[in-house]
Amino acid sequence: MFLPEFDRDYLVSKGYQFEEIIDTNRNGLIIRNYKLPKGKYNHEAVDLLVLIPNGYPDARPDMWYFYPAILLIPGNRAARQTQATILFEGKTWQRWSRHYPANEWRAGIDGIHTYLKKVNNALEIAA
Repeated sequence: MFLPEFDRDYLVSKGYQFEEIIDTNRNGLIIRNYKLPKGKYNHEAVDLLVLIPNGYPDARPDMWYFYPAILLIPGNRAARQTQATILFEGKTWQRWSRHYPANEWRAGIDGIHTYLKKVNNALEIAA
C-alpha cells in the first residue's frame, strides 16, 4: 500500500471501492465503479485510474484514466484530449490529459480528496 492513511480514510468514508496496484513500477489507485454525471456519457460508471507519483502527496498526480473508455452523448464522441491510451493491469485505459498546475497543488494539504474534485469538474464541463 502506497497511499497515505488520510487518503485511504477519505476513500473509505466516501464508500469508494478502491485498490492500490503496482504495475510495471507504477503505483496506481483504481477506484472501481466510479460514477459519471448522469446522461452525459455512454456509461454510468467506469473504473478510474490515478497514477500516484513518487513523492506523493508532496508531488501531484498528473492526468487520469478510465476503463472502459467513455464517450460523450449524444453522438458517442470522445471529449477533447482523451484519444491517447495506456496499458495498466493488462487493460487499455483512456487517458484524460488534464493537468493539475504545480502552483495549485498544495503539498501537505492536497490529496485524493482534492484531486477527485478536479476529475469531477472535468467530467462536468467536458465537451
